[in-house]
Amino acid sequence: MNRISLLLSCLLIPFVVIAQTAEEKGLAIAQEADKRDTGWKDQAAVLHMILRNRQGQESTRDMHNRSLEVKGDGDKSLIVFDTPHDVKGTAFLSFTHATKPDEQWLYLPSLKRVKRISSSNKSGPFMGSEFAYEDISSQEIEKYTYKYLKDEAIENKDSFVIERFPQYENSGYTRQIAWMDKSMYQPLKIDFYDRKNSLLKTLTYHDYKQYLGQYWRPDRMEMKNYQTGKTTTLIWKEYKFSNNFTTRDFDRASLKRAR
Repeated sequence: MNRISLLLSCLLIPFVVIAQTAEEKGLAIAQEADKRDTGWKDQAAVLHMILRNRQGQESTRDMHNRSLEVKGDGDKSLIVFDTPHDVKGTAFLSFTHATKPDEQWLYLPSLKRVKRISSSNKSGPFMGSEFAYEDISSQEIEKYTYKYLKDEAIENKDSFVIERFPQYENSGYTRQIAWMDKSMYQPLKIDFYDRKNSLLKTLTYHDYKQYLGQYWRPDRMEMKNYQTGKTTTLIWKEYKFSNNFTTRDFDRASLKRAR
């Protein structure tokens, strides 16, 4: 009986591997990435943004950010602009949701009012950058369906290449192709395809560092828009965890008192 059981097990193992579809494998990779990046609770960071136009002319912005992990739903985040003077005090609040449209608000100090970002306008540029509003919300698993494409090395790093399709009806993208590092389960590169299924832009992640012995965060992100010729660099500094943030730090009133 032991020999028969062993033989059956050996025969079934390749069947199980073959039976996993490209869609199932893509989803499994996304689930593993989510699992490895769960439990960080809250995070703060300082950001430096560099905007470049087609001619290479640059302008810069400085911000600070805080995020709160929410169990059973998407994360909450708040970004406050510190410089230049014309945008100082501008604050962006985002409530990401897994299966329903994200909620996002923008506080404009010059008008002293809070503006809600329409669910149909999430594909618009965030504060003149090449990042869209939907790019800066947390990427919950349920936001996409997935398909594994292949294994491929990028910058000498082994990665899974997966295709993901936004389930948000007002997304500015038909699909995205992501290169996920096999050791970190973090993205190295994402290609974004517009509503006409043409390559719109590419986001690359650089100089990852590990925090709390588990969580990987990039020091630099580069977004290149092929259709406008513009690029945006986002430099992350001074990551800090365990800040004891609460939901009160992310309510709409926090937009006006954010400093």
